[in-house]
Amino acid sequence: MTILGVDERANALCKAHKPAHFDLEKIVRPNILALQPYHTVRDDYKVDVLLDANENSYGPMLGTPSELADRMELHRYPGPGLMGTRDAITRLRGLPDTAFTFLGVGSDEVIDLLFRCFARPAHDKVLICPPTYPMYKVSAAVNDVGLVSVPLVLDGASFAVDVPAVLEALKDPAIKIVFLCSPGNPTGSLLSRESIKAVLDCPHYNGLVVVDEAYIDFPLEEQAMGLKHVGQPVSTIDLVGEYANLVVSQTLSKSFGLAGVRLGVAFAQPPTVQIMNNTKAPYSISAPSAYFAAQALSSEGVARMHECTRALIHNRRQLLADLGTVPNLGRVLGGNDANFVLVEVLEGGKPSSERAGAVYHTMAQEHGLMVRNRSAELGCEGCLRISVGTPEENAKAIVLLRTLLQGA
Repeated sequence: MTILGVDERANALCKAHKPAHFDLEKIVRPNILALQPYHTVRDDYKVDVLLDANENSYGPMLGTPSELADRMELHRYPGPGLMGTRDAITRLRGLPDTAFTFLGVGSDEVIDLLFRCFARPAHDKVLICPPTYPMYKVSAAVNDVGLVSVPLVLDGASFAVDVPAVLEALKDPAIKIVFLCSPGNPTGSLLSRESIKAVLDCPHYNGLVVVDEAYIDFPLEEQAMGLKHVGQPVSTIDLVGEYANLVVSQTLSKSFGLAGVRLGVAFAQPPTVQIMNNTKAPYSISAPSAYFAAQALSSEGVARMHECTRALIHNRRQLLADLGTVPNLGRVLGGNDANFVLVEVLEGGKPSSERAGAVYHTMAQEHGLMVRNRSAELGCEGCLRISVGTPEENAKAIVLLRTLLQGA
């Protein structure tokens, strides 16, 4: 392997490097494979006096001295360990070494970096399965990469992967990345392990399969509670050590409640992580982001995450029950495996995108309550996506919906 900087000791911890035909070097953009990554000497030594990086040794110039700012050492560039964040998230997800873990500025940097590393502009393509997270399409446009869309199975709003159609599309050698969102956004549906493995094992595809698990802690918690998915695999993290073509992306924005910190995570075998680290900007994750992420990933923070995730699951169950009492709401679509629900707005007994848009607009502009209008998405005609909030927030949404949807 000629990828610069690969930790071969960590790479040897992989159970396997399936599928047999996959060759990472053949899909890395040649300029990325050849680049000499930015290197900081702080990766090599532990020292007490830092006079190497042209920082201000007098500390941060804040109007009021802050003990918290001192703990963060804001006048220093963040260290490579990011205050233990990489170690903590690696342990939490059960991977054997930090060489399997990439940290980025939110999942959006992870997505964009995958394009920059593995898809050549004006030449390569990626495959998505709509309805899905819109940033895949945005990143494709920004990076001048072609987009192949294979819709999810829409019959009965199951939102499952259309495996035969995906495998057929993957005969196109220009496709270098497949994005699968599980649980999906806006669908809320967990994808089956069988469908994901079918894509990973596709014999004529030599590219990456990215499983976006931004909402994964919600079905994991439901499984732990014995409510759903009992005895079934939920996350694909355990497949990382087996499949060299798998990248699993996660975030601290959802279950950990750190959307403002902007910390995304990708898990993959060490060569893929190394390519991403070689390409990313140095010090892209700020010291405050690392500090608060480390707090959230402490034993106390993880316990709090489990507690609040269970509360949101309870709130979601009540929200679903209450939505059933609102006139002119139709089906709740998808698997309800995340911290939101996707519900149809009806007019004349049929889903109405026009009415959904009007309700969305009125709720936001006149009543100060924001949901998302997803009625333009494939398979989501007339749909609003409602995030699960506190009991008080959910009750306010129900009252408002009931008021706005009176009448045929």
